[in-house]
Amino acid sequence: MITCYLRYIVDPFKLKEFETYGKMWLPLVEKFGGKHHGYFMPHESANNIALALFSFPSLAAYETYRANAANDPECQAAMRYYAETKCFISYERSFMRPVFE
Repeated sequence: MITCYLRYIVDPFKLKEFETYGKMWLPLVEKFGGKHHGYFMPHESANNIALALFSFPSLAAYETYRANAANDPECQAAMRYYAETKCFISYERSFMRPVFE
């Protein structure tokens, strides 16, 4: 299993728009075989950092998701929403291996 960790630099004046963007992606990751662990919005910390975590069984499964998402109308709509709102400035993507008991 791999977990994708996304760290966003968000526009603090567009947090509502970013939250809407995140809610668009929650079911889409699940649609393509992943498990979304949620978006994490700024609260009692920096007002321009948000996180997202989601997992796939393997890096190959994640790559399949990326390929399929590129042609999916709902995913394209989410990307158009971002293009219209510019609710985040940048993001970093890392892949982690979770450790459980």
